[in-house]
Amino acid sequence: MAIEITTAEKRLLQKVSIPPRPQTLLTVSSEAKKEEPDVSVIADAIASDMGIAAAVLQVVNSAAYRRAKEIDSIQQAVMTLGFRRVFPIVKAVALKSALKSDYDLNEFWRYNEWVASACVMVSEAVGKPELRDHAYMLGLFQSSGIPVMLSEFDEEYSELLNASSSQPWPEIIEQEQRKFNTTHTTMGALLAQQWKLPKIVVEVIYYLFDDSSVFLTSSELSELALDLLGILKISRYAIDLRTRSLAGQDEWQSVQDGVLEHFQIDEFKVEEIIELVHEELFDTDH
Repeated sequence: MAIEITTAEKRLLQKVSIPPRPQTLLTVSSEAKKEEPDVSVIADAIASDMGIAAAVLQVVNSAAYRRAKEIDSIQQAVMTLGFRRVFPIVKAVALKSALKSDYDLNEFWRYNEWVASACVMVSEAVGKPELRDHAYMLGLFQSSGIPVMLSEFDEEYSELLNASSSQPWPEIIEQEQRKFNTTHTTMGALLAQQWKLPKIVVEVIYYLFDDSSVFLTSSELSELALDLLGILKISRYAIDLRTRSLAGQDEWQSVQDGVLEHFQIDEFKVEEIIELVHEELFDTDH
């Protein structure tokens, strides 16, 4: 799947400032390409950036990755989880630290962090535990085009963003296209592509609010991409029920049948998953 860019979007991209990857990620990525990555080099690179290091420790000790004993050092995190598990987390939190805005993004990131944690739990609940690290990355990156849109379109986009709590995102996407000749999902996919995230993550971000029939055909997305998209849809629904209930329910209704069919589960299983997510993220003191 290739991201389709219109002429208007090409012109826009020449003006939009997509943040570069931070040095920490560049160092870790370089080490990852080696036949035998040096764990100490990776740990030192992560530890050198206090913001990324703190975020990695927060993630590995979160409800989604809960362990019997708290991990209190980057070296321990890399050794315990393994480099292949830590790397997606580093990519995700590095993006968060790189995306700056004049607007208060605390609520934006809190929502994405909740969705990312839910993605880990949902991956396991639907029998896809091997996808949980990519799913976490996807959950945090899913809306990464929004800060890019804010930086370019300022107050005009902020007004549109404020409507997202009461209006389904597919409707807002249509307004984005009309007003700005692009969408935050396209910007997010381009950002993920520039940051060299897995191709499958780029694809799911791009198709996030596409027609719900995407679940019923394999012509657009691979089975693996549909797995990740389905995991993200259930995760968003679980978090939306606590943050933007009516709009979230509208979004879920448009994809529910396809998601249930894809995973061969029923509504009762989804309710069970949602209860688990709510208990871990909202109803339990950690």
